[in-house]
Amino acid sequence: MSDLSLILLSAGNSSRFSMGVKKHWLRINHQPLWQFVAQKLKKTGKFSQIILVSSDEDIAFMKNYASFTFVKGGKTRQESLKNALTSVKSKYVLVSDIARACVNEDFLEHIIAHKGQSDCIVPYLNVTDTIVYENETIDRDKVKRIQTPQLSSTDVLRDALNTDIEFTDESSAIVANGGKRTFILGDEDAHKITYIKDLNTIPCLDAPSSDTLSGNGFDVHAFDTSGEMWLGGVKIESDYGFLAHSDGDVALHSLIDALLGAAGMGDIGMLFPDNDDKYKGIDSKQLLKIVVTKLNSFGFVIINADITIAAQKPRIAKYKTQMREVISLILGIDMSRVNVKATTTEKLGFVGREEGIAVTSNANLKYFNWKVVG
Repeated sequence: MSDLSLILLSAGNSSRFSMGVKKHWLRINHQPLWQFVAQKLKKTGKFSQIILVSSDEDIAFMKNYASFTFVKGGKTRQESLKNALTSVKSKYVLVSDIARACVNEDFLEHIIAHKGQSDCIVPYLNVTDTIVYENETIDRDKVKRIQTPQLSSTDVLRDALNTDIEFTDESSAIVANGGKRTFILGDEDAHKITYIKDLNTIPCLDAPSSDTLSGNGFDVHAFDTSGEMWLGGVKIESDYGFLAHSDGDVALHSLIDALLGAAGMGDIGMLFPDNDDKYKGIDSKQLLKIVVTKLNSFGFVIINADITIAAQKPRIAKYKTQMREVISLILGIDMSRVNVKATTTEKLGFVGREEGIAVTSNANLKYFNWKVVG
């Protein structure tokens, strides 16, 4: 049994990435970056445990992809690391960032070979450019570019992080706490993705798959005897509305399920449970906006949507163009890629008896193509 655990950090909000998509959700073929990195390191067989640190929102979706140990991150890298260390049982721990995507096995073995030589093993790169600090040129031979992964004694690292002082890497915290570190030469190919342009310097990442991801949604709502009717994001002239926890917009609910289905993100009831008062009477356009933001942050791009409304009453033909306008604006796509159809059920079933409305939707997604923008 290995005496070494691996912690992979991906709890940041990718604020410096500036693309709307979190960088750990960039796809390598079909795999999100975090899974690509974790699986690649798992295959080395070096670790007794692999822990991934991310936000609650991300972890809920990550569990659909793999069965690693997931830990909720904190507001800072250091807080996230402290949270992860509570789950570490091994004598040593290797800490890396998901953004350090191309750590190869030779580099990994080079780090592990120095295990136990000091409290922390730190890879670094030499600086070749002239360095000026506060208008003074300093000796570049005395400057090091610190990399991850860093290998630490678990107990020493835990103790070193028991402070309110924030450190940008493990070795700095350990040294400040009286520990010792050993510097070893790092790997030029182990670049870190910080900005979108950094993707051009990462040698091991394949482009995202060009496959189209399809999903369908279905929803029904019964009529109420009063209230307003909202359908497809548009207010319908009617003396009655829908029986529902939210505003009852059955068309948008169906569309949300289609989008979530294409992304493999569950269904509307999982995201917006009808026993949560937070969503009581809520405008369904707001729910759709939340879903679109989630899809984008998880690396999906919306291609198109097709909605079929089955209603004996009211007549909605005159509202279809307005629905397309409203929906396309929320989805962030051209109106030509949103289709709204209306039909009756020839007076059959609950729709035919004018008791309610049924809607089916289809939506298609693709992965955000970082190869184009990077």
